[in-house]
Amino acid sequence: MNNIKDHIRDLEEKLLHADVQKNPEILDDLLSKDFEEIGSIGKTSSREEVVHWLLTKEKNMQWSLDDFRIRELAPDLILAIYQANIKGNNRGSSKGSIRSSIWKLCSGNWKIIFHQGTKIT
Repeated sequence: MNNIKDHIRDLEEKLLHADVQKNPEILDDLLSKDFEEIGSIGKTSSREEVVHWLLTKEKNMQWSLDDFRIRELAPDLILAIYQANIKGNNRGSSKGSIRSSIWKLCSGNWKIIFHQGTKIT
């Protein structure tokens, strides 16, 4: 299970850290066509809205993924849970967020189908 845990963690980091402005095809590799997200303020976002955010976010923003763990929901379905913290955070009151993602094995490739982030206050 450690190999799949490491692989899913690598995919989460790739999604957050890749320069998708230079390589937008990464998003098609990682996001399922029916992807959706519930953001930290409780707003549901479509795939298109999340793609827009990823394409316009600050390129140098880096996160640490702490307490990363997974649960196998089915042979082709993985739940990832972790705490995300912005590295070098100068935003004062932010204590990061608890995040969960569901990854589905689609034609031999893992794609994220759902993501949720909850701010830590």
